[in-house]
Amino acid sequence: MARKKKPIDVEDLWKMERLGQPSLSPDGAQAVVAVSRYAMEDNKGASSLWLLSTLGGAPRALTQCGDKDGQPRFSPHGERIGFTARREQQGKKDEEAQFYVIAPDGGEARRIGQVATGVETFKWCPDGERIVFVSWVWPGLKGAKAQAQALKDFKERKETAYVTSEAYYRYWDHFVPMGRVAHLHLMELATGRVRDLFEGTPYELVRGEPDGQSFDISPDGRRVVFAYDPAPEKRTDGRLALAEVDLRSGRVQTIVQDPEWDVNAPRYSPDGTRIAFIASHQGRKHTMPGQLAVWSRGEGHEIISAEWDHEVHGPLLWEEDGLALLFCTEQQARRHLWRFDLADKRAEIVVEGGWVTAFDKAAGTLVSIADAANHPSRMHAHLPGAAPRRIERFNDALLAGLDLGTHEETWVIGALGDKVQVWLFYPPGFDAKKKYPLLHVIHGGPHTAMGDNWHYRWNNPTFAAQGYVVAVVNYHGSSSFGYAFLDSITHRWGELELQDIEAATDALLKKRFIDKKRVFATGGSYGGYMVAWMNGHVKPGRYAAYVCHAGCFDWTAMFADDAWAWHAKELGAWYWQDMAKINAQSPHAFAGAMTTPTLVMHGALDYRVPDQQGLAYFNTLKARGVDARLVWFPDENHWILKPRNSRLWYGEFFDWLKKHDPGVKAA
Repeated sequence: MARKKKPIDVEDLWKMERLGQPSLSPDGAQAVVAVSRYAMEDNKGASSLWLLSTLGGAPRALTQCGDKDGQPRFSPHGERIGFTARREQQGKKDEEAQFYVIAPDGGEARRIGQVATGVETFKWCPDGERIVFVSWVWPGLKGAKAQAQALKDFKERKETAYVTSEAYYRYWDHFVPMGRVAHLHLMELATGRVRDLFEGTPYELVRGEPDGQSFDISPDGRRVVFAYDPAPEKRTDGRLALAEVDLRSGRVQTIVQDPEWDVNAPRYSPDGTRIAFIASHQGRKHTMPGQLAVWSRGEGHEIISAEWDHEVHGPLLWEEDGLALLFCTEQQARRHLWRFDLADKRAEIVVEGGWVTAFDKAAGTLVSIADAANHPSRMHAHLPGAAPRRIERFNDALLAGLDLGTHEETWVIGALGDKVQVWLFYPPGFDAKKKYPLLHVIHGGPHTAMGDNWHYRWNNPTFAAQGYVVAVVNYHGSSSFGYAFLDSITHRWGELELQDIEAATDALLKKRFIDKKRVFATGGSYGGYMVAWMNGHVKPGRYAAYVCHAGCFDWTAMFADDAWAWHAKELGAWYWQDMAKINAQSPHAFAGAMTTPTLVMHGALDYRVPDQQGLAYFNTLKARGVDARLVWFPDENHWILKPRNSRLWYGEFFDWLKKHDPGVKAA
């Protein structure tokens, strides 16, 4: 007898295993990937490396001793796998992440060298005997010993103040390491000896989170290309340039720099004569999409995808023949893997989403990782002439016992007479003859989209499993529907988005299965902004209650965020230039009309939308006598990332909706 399936809940979400970025062996026969697991009891997660065969066979655990083994990459000759980790080895415990290697057939991982300031991310040099990696250092110091001493002194200091004159000093949930910058380093594996490639120069990588897309190594191993901000004062809206450093001489030469353009994600062609990168014409407008560009040695660069109305996402990967590039791009709230032919400037889908999150290709074999609205990440191998084959089953046993309900893509006519996409998620056992409450889940961004993807923090099947019909509107401003649609909300935030959400509500209220008295709206980040905006603009009673997570409330006070440099670009003015224009787009200016009960949730480590935004919104509602509840996390950022906190978050979310659900009260 078949086992009865149960509706998904938050406990199930945290039992799921999550896949990282894959790396293929040079012959394409094996892939290595980091797999993360979480324990609700311990309130933490751990990651280990797994080896998967692209030719068939069960996955095999490669590491077990590490706590946060990550970023695995096969060496160029395939005899080693490098990764970053914090471990204890030879009586020494890593205070910062270090570089380790392990053989693909197993054995003990071995730490290479000892970098006091840590190894953030790395890439193999083609000879397999060296790596280039990122580490945060004090730019005025010379040598590893000086850096180690500076780090020791910093950790032993008695003062706690962060002191800076920089404009770019914190990002997302952390402050940029005080007095330090991100440099590229070269490590020799045989000796562990390290050389700072930027020492004595003004160059540094981006201050946000410099990763493997920030640089690349030439196929001959002689040069490294990297993205950097040439402006004397670094800002979050800085326009990056590309430069090459000669590994032998240390000489640095800028190869692409245009004050009108922001460029990033460089990748050498197989023969090393060209560099592909992503370029955005920021001088025209800050919302301009990233386009594919190619620089040719001795000839300059060209924008390749200018006529293609899609935004190119890194990383970029050249085909082995150098005639095309692979990358991911969104299209109508799905994220596909594309092949872009350089000769005829034509794009074609190679792997269709869902939502392709990662990929790699070697020796003609492609591996892809993708999720969808009805399943978490899965990994497939794509061999020449063969159908895609699933090469892991990490979550299948768990999913076999869960009822995720169903979902569909629908469209309504929204603002400006445009078609607007609406995803609908139905609860398990949905019966169109019955009545259900309607729950809007409004996505953040605003220039993102809620796609055909699996989301752990805002999981629509989990919301629907509580008995709601869930609606997700990809309102004007959302990505993947063309540039004009994305840019349409600039300088008038709230206006078109609200029309789209209201159009979806109107259309759904005409459905026999929607209970008109049980309508709710929730959202996070920009979605939180939207529910605060709705509280001041929508007739009271239309929505029974709101949930605002990490929402923007007051655009003047939002100047405390890490992205303040974009405010005038998005809103149309600095607040001191045109307060009326800013207030016209700010929920706080309409507080006098707010009467709908609201649950406000926020993290203290949120620097993208500082927590005072949530506190001010909550305090305003309390001052007005509006029913409100606050859930404040002292140890979470813009997202809720700890298992126990996530369980609490979902619990408070559902309890609040039930409290204000007339259907529940009637029952």
